Amino acid sequence: MRFENAYDFPSCIGQFDRPRYEVMADGETFDGPERVDFFLSQNLHAFPDFHFEPTRVAPTDNAVLVEGRFRGTQLGGWRGLPATGRRVDFPMCLIFEFEGERMVNERVYFDLGTPLEQLHVEYDPNTIRGKLAAVVMHPVTIMLALVRSIFRHGKK
Repeated sequence: MRFENAYDFPSCIGQFDRPRYEVMADGETFDGPERVDFFLSQNLHAFPDFHFEPTRVAPTDNAVLVEGRFRGTQLGGWRGLPATGRRVDFPMCLIFEFEGERMVNERVYFDLGTPLEQLHVEYDPNTIRGKLAAVVMHPVTIMLALVRSIFRHGKK
């Protein structure tokens, strides 16, 4: 994490016996030094000031679990989204997997909806803005939900 926060990706990758990142939010896997470097470089391009701040570290027999916060300003493209100039600050959980003393994988867990909401491309459906966005972007789905709701309440 120290090397990643310093944007020293070769040293970060060098900590792995077999470099591999699994991003659980979307099922992407980056296997091998070149692919892990690509993943890390993408994050730096999108969030050139990114920083992961660990808040809890819990070692187990074959893994180290790290809970923390990812923070940064989106100044480059990320997941097909052009730069928004907005900041993100969201919780993340990392699981560093080991085979003996050798680190072989980092599994990354986070709720993708949270940074997307902070970047103003996804809205909480419980807010007025979220309800309006849902109606505009998903009118058929909303209409069917309303019809189901009317029939459900009518049967009671």
